[in-house]
Amino acid sequence: MKKPRKIKRYCPSCKKHTSHELHRLKKRKAGELKQGQRRFRRIMRGYRGFPRPKPEGREKTSRRIALKYTCGTCKKSFQPASQRSKKFEVGE
Repeated sequence: MKKPRKIKRYCPSCKKHTSHELHRLKKRKAGELKQGQRRFRRIMRGYRGFPRPKPEGREKTSRRIALKYTCGTCKKSFQPASQRSKKFEVGE
């Protein structure tokens, strides 16, 4: 999937259509204090095995792409719901 670097879209802050710049976000490091991670660390402690079965043969063919749009006039950023795609390019 290809998307242009600059696109005209609706800005909720300006309440009109303005030029936005597109940025692709990278995955952040997972938080160690999140509830799921704390639960995982507690289960992995001691002599127990892995808490869930290994996902063999269930790898997904596409990845989620997180995009961020920055308004050209008010400089506020908006992150819509992520999309799935095998390949992604940001054009000029």
